[in-house]
Amino acid sequence: MAEHKSAIQEHRKSVRRRARNRQNRTRMRSVVKRFRSLLAAGDIDAARQSLSATLGMIDRTSKLGAIHDRAAARTKSRLARALNRTAAAG
Repeated sequence: MAEHKSAIQEHRKSVRRRARNRQNRTRMRSVVKRFRSLLAAGDIDAARQSLSATLGMIDRTSKLGAIHDRAAARTKSRLARALNRTAAAG
């Protein structure tokens, strides 16, 4: 356990940051999961409408530092590809 005053303070800050990052990541994952369930159900029109909101949430999460920039880009790319693949097949 931290003993120095500055180390104790830094620990408190890291706990708050971790909670904030977890909340942002969880919110993003829920939106992505909702989008993927629309694709799985074959509801292409609703998936197209929710794509921009989903990508925006991913960008926001990345900007806040909860996920890495490249992880955000990779996720956005995979979602767009999945939508295009499903639309082409259906």
